[in-house]
Amino acid sequence: MTTAAKPAAAPVPVKASPFRGRLRGRVLLLLCVMYAISYIDRTNISTALPEMAKDLDLSTTAQGAIVSAFALPYAFVQMGGGWLGEKIGPRRSLLAIGVLWGVATIWTGLAGGVLSLFLARALLGLTEGSAFPTATQAMSRWIPRDRNGFAQGIVHSASRLGNALAPLLVAAIIAAAGWRESFIYVGLLSAIWAGFWWFLFRDRPETAPGISQRELDELPPAQVRATRPPVPWRQLIKQILPVSFVDFGYGWTLWVFLTWIPSFLADSYHLPLTTYAGYTSVILLAGVIGDTVGGIVSDRLIRRAGDARKARRTVLLIGLVGSAVCLLPLLFSHHLWLASASLMLSFFFLELTNANLWAIPMDVAPQWSGTASGMMNTGYGFAGVFSPIVFGWLVGVSGWQWPFALSVALLLGAAIVAWFMNPRRLTVTDGVLEIGVPAAERSA
Repeated sequence: MTTAAKPAAAPVPVKASPFRGRLRGRVLLLLCVMYAISYIDRTNISTALPEMAKDLDLSTTAQGAIVSAFALPYAFVQMGGGWLGEKIGPRRSLLAIGVLWGVATIWTGLAGGVLSLFLARALLGLTEGSAFPTATQAMSRWIPRDRNGFAQGIVHSASRLGNALAPLLVAAIIAAAGWRESFIYVGLLSAIWAGFWWFLFRDRPETAPGISQRELDELPPAQVRATRPPVPWRQLIKQILPVSFVDFGYGWTLWVFLTWIPSFLADSYHLPLTTYAGYTSVILLAGVIGDTVGGIVSDRLIRRAGDARKARRTVLLIGLVGSAVCLLPLLFSHHLWLASASLMLSFFFLELTNANLWAIPMDVAPQWSGTASGMMNTGYGFAGVFSPIVFGWLVGVSGWQWPFALSVALLLGAAIVAWFMNPRRLTVTDGVLEIGVPAAERSA
């Protein structure tokens, strides 16, 4: 491929593309349910971990290793999973993924020790590693480009709703039946969702029963959506690698929230299961709001100013710096109410960034959005490998303050990278690779 001259920017629409009366609303709803279930499946272990540790005599280091077992394969299959989703289509990919991660979750409930827990969590990471890049590919086919941030914000809000519901749901099941049953029951939800996905979703919008011509006209042309040109790896790495570094900083702190907040509350304030589960749910609910707000605000900034780089970067900086600042009280105070408020605000600001991180691959590389989003999310995957282990080790040797201080430093480092990154749009027109204007500045 050759590099063409920079194409002229098309006007950015002032009014957002609608969802009411469109089949894309059903697609987005299905993906919201998937994101919620996937995060219940991957984070239920944090609520069950104190009970599991007592039952199986797990040290904090062993607990961190078990949690990290998910992240290692999750990190390494991101790009490959996204690429495979592009090749065989999101419909078949997500069917297999949903069934397999349900099997992995049930296996966690049947595990009898550190090794079996490690293997079960590794299988969960292996199967879920392809899920979000493949879902991003599905959104690229069904969602108008001026709603990328909104769509990513809504589905990740659903994932945070899953985070928030998981402590209450898992705690209730543990209280009624035991920690093993909490994994078995939740694992069944994944297989049920996979069946709905297979029957209701279509890879090509034009083949979906009941879709209107009006909705098809709001999407990129069918021949563009159907085009699967070779991946321009060199150009793609140049555009996405800085975003991956930002995603690592974001992911490090997200894993702290998803893994250690129940244990932090239980250990530091001597709270019983039902109480720390309730506090954790309230803290994580702030992320539901943050994800939606972050996606909506950046999309509106793009429509008003026509500068996608500035819009995405502005929200990223506010989120990363705000999250770091709100963690600072944990380093100097031991009051439960202040710790809870600080964690809630920090998680809200942290999640402002999430929709923007996932929207950038859709903005930059719509025809390779599965591969690009997998490349971006590799940063989150590697954060998941190191964050639980390092955080758990630091807690064991120094208490809770130094691990939180490290999270503050990484968030500020991610903010610095976000300030300097400049993702630019890659598209293929008539077989020619075009390196265009900053991400999402052109509409279909």
